[in-house]
Amino acid sequence: MAQGNGNGKIRQYRKPLNINLGMVIFGAIFLYITVCVVSYFFNSKNIRPYTVMNGSLSSNNVYTAIALREERLVESEYSGYINYYAREGERVGSGQLVCTVDESGQLREILNEQEAEHTALSDGDLKELKGSITAFCNVFTKDRFESVYNFKYELEGTVLKLANINVLENLAELNDVSAGQPVMLCRTPESGIISYYWDGYEQKTAQDITSEDFVQESYVKNQLITNELVASKDPLYKLSTDENWSAVIKVDRAKAAELEEAEYVKVRFLKNQYESWGQVTILDKGGEEVFAKLDFNNSMVTFVTDRFLEIELLTELESGLKVPNSAIVTKEFFLVPKEYLTKGNAGNSGVLVEKAGEDNALTTEFVPVQVYQETETDYYLDNAILSVGDHLIMPDSQESYTISRSATLDGVYNINKGYADFKEIQVLDKNEEYAIIKANTTYGLSAYDNIVLNAQSINNLDELVYD
Repeated sequence: MAQGNGNGKIRQYRKPLNINLGMVIFGAIFLYITVCVVSYFFNSKNIRPYTVMNGSLSSNNVYTAIALREERLVESEYSGYINYYAREGERVGSGQLVCTVDESGQLREILNEQEAEHTALSDGDLKELKGSITAFCNVFTKDRFESVYNFKYELEGTVLKLANINVLENLAELNDVSAGQPVMLCRTPESGIISYYWDGYEQKTAQDITSEDFVQESYVKNQLITNELVASKDPLYKLSTDENWSAVIKVDRAKAAELEEAEYVKVRFLKNQYESWGQVTILDKGGEEVFAKLDFNNSMVTFVTDRFLEIELLTELESGLKVPNSAIVTKEFFLVPKEYLTKGNAGNSGVLVEKAGEDNALTTEFVPVQVYQETETDYYLDNAILSVGDHLIMPDSQESYTISRSATLDGVYNINKGYADFKEIQVLDKNEEYAIIKANTTYGLSAYDNIVLNAQSINNLDELVYD
């Protein structure tokens, strides 16, 4: 039996480790890719593009207005049941019969009997009711549900008045019926547009309006309904006697300044989409109590039953290229007189910069530059290419200019060619999210250009590539 070495220990031999060069290279590449990916996600910002389009700014120009008119409340001289015969919103002449006040209630019973026999409304009556319903539906909002009840009472009163008018046309014997009965005929003291409600705003002027008057939750509209019992000195009806009227809105100081400068503004009434021009008067009562009074000389009759109106100010909106504010940056540039710009051998623009050679001999070197904007005398040149103190030589001359002046431009970064190229912009209008800029300027943008959505995502803004 073969013996091992003399000490009786058995040695274990291991296979030598063979390092494969291909595995080393693969591992190194894998490690490099991993480091690059991690570095990208943790150190770089994602650059998102934005396509520039034509557009305009949408601003909230819808306001709640308080309508103010020349209004006269006519009070009853008697007590009894009231019956109306003039339609709300129509013009009545001086001395025209508007209503009767029946102290006994007998005439009320006669009218009710006549209404039962003549319940049909004419096509004109039905058209009026449909118009009222459509107008109410156009302005109704769920957060003001209480307006449904006001409209209900108004509609009931309108139906009763229409019915009474039809009955009155067939009551030639009215005087005979009322003979010996205390039925009082109420005629208008002057001409005007008639309405059947009161709310306490009748005597208010624009100077009296405060912010509290706009709180519609506390607003009370008292409907005057036919067949109701009235007492002496109670309101019978209301006459609006002047076609000139006003709408008062609450505005901030910036809007007040804009409207005051315009003097006149075009207004759209959302109730019926009617448009009219209003003359502007600003009422500044200090603090946040700033109001704009818009005076109109037409359409008063259309809104005679409304105290609150939803209106839209149709101010002229600037149109142009629409860009997000996040894309706009302010960049500094050198100002260089135009005489120092020249053309290189390749046809590109540049300047001649004076430099010292190895033996301190002065030479000139052509440095390509890009023009970003210009004035009558100067070009805006990138301060990453040139430096303060550089001496420029005027072409075909011994005159020189030392770079020292600078100015800033607002702009965005165009990425149509795959790199960030600053483009100057001229802002026409601006809100919290977007700006409207002038289109097709010499050094600016055009529609469908791609820009960087967030200008702060560009780390090295000065490394631009020139053709």
